Amino acid sequence: MSRIGRLVPIIGGAIAGGAIALVVASGSSGTHTVTTTVAQPQSQNSTVPTSLSATKGRTINQIYRAASPGVVDITVTEQQQSGGFGFGGSGGQQQQATGEGAGVVYDTKGNILTDEHVVSGATSVKVHFQNGQTASAKVVGTDPSTDVAVIHVDVPASQLHPIQFADSSQAQVGDPVVAIGSPFSLPETTTSGIVSAVGRSITAPNNFTITGAIQTDAAINPGNSGGPLLDAAGHVLGLNDQIQTNSGSNAGVGFAIPSNTVARIANDIISGNPVKHSYVGVELNGNSMNGAQITSVQPNSPGQSAGLQANDVITAVNGKNVNNTQGFIDSVDNYAPGQTITITVKRSGQSHNIQLKLGSRPQSASSNGG
Repeated sequence: MSRIGRLVPIIGGAIAGGAIALVVASGSSGTHTVTTTVAQPQSQNSTVPTSLSATKGRTINQIYRAASPGVVDITVTEQQQSGGFGFGGSGGQQQQATGEGAGVVYDTKGNILTDEHVVSGATSVKVHFQNGQTASAKVVGTDPSTDVAVIHVDVPASQLHPIQFADSSQAQVGDPVVAIGSPFSLPETTTSGIVSAVGRSITAPNNFTITGAIQTDAAINPGNSGGPLLDAAGHVLGLNDQIQTNSGSNAGVGFAIPSNTVARIANDIISGNPVKHSYVGVELNGNSMNGAQITSVQPNSPGQSAGLQANDVITAVNGKNVNNTQGFIDSVDNYAPGQTITITVKRSGQSHNIQLKLGSRPQSASSNGG
């Protein structure tokens, strides 16, 4: 993806969350701005086509009235160490930082979904409902690789209004969308736009790649993080996550984590299953076509053990053609750590089939180069 502005997390307040990254480094420059919007999947929901005709879609007002009770404002606090003046660097004081984002009610059991960077490092989390009620929340689990988090509140089921999830794989360019969140500490702010592009790659807080992101021109700003991007039926198409900007504010290029990814990760967290992602340990040329070109191989990685080399061009995974870098990342995401796959590479004009046993993704790409 060509990046012109800078990409930065957009959580309101002083807590900014971690850097964003990808499973395999793309080699492109630039920074993404993260925005907060609330998305909400249901644990047992049927998928719904996103592309709807104007006669089947709802008005923005209808979407807001139906979905807004399921969108919450989230405020977090974090203790930070200030710089000290004592000998040996001592003398610093604890200071309290605050941040604000949004979230989506996922079920009537009290589970709420938001972005991982909204609650990362938080010592306390509070949820504010549309009816004015406030509840303390605990973090159930997070996945920095997809920037998804689940928090839980103990409130009556009658106060919880889950929003149905859409099938994000059905999103098409031009589909109308609506975002609801808390930009600049203004809860329940509603903006609208269209799906500008699909299949984008954005960087997760641990510097791995989030694939399949939905690009939108709906205005999202600091405080929108974790809020939902809704389709024309009022169903969650994704969680608003980042913006690309030169100024730090909305420039019409925002990104949402796709609802299918959010639901899959959230269901694992709620079920108590460990969230694991497969890992190859290579950096890729983000602009390569006719395959995925390796720019470097990380030491002690599955890729190095299998014999992958810089300048290899990956053309297939288990016999399925790989047309570009995104295609390779998507293919690897379909397999679990520990599985062995056959990677076809073109090296010095000749094709080679290489057996590779996938590893588990490390906590941070920066510590292992990607």
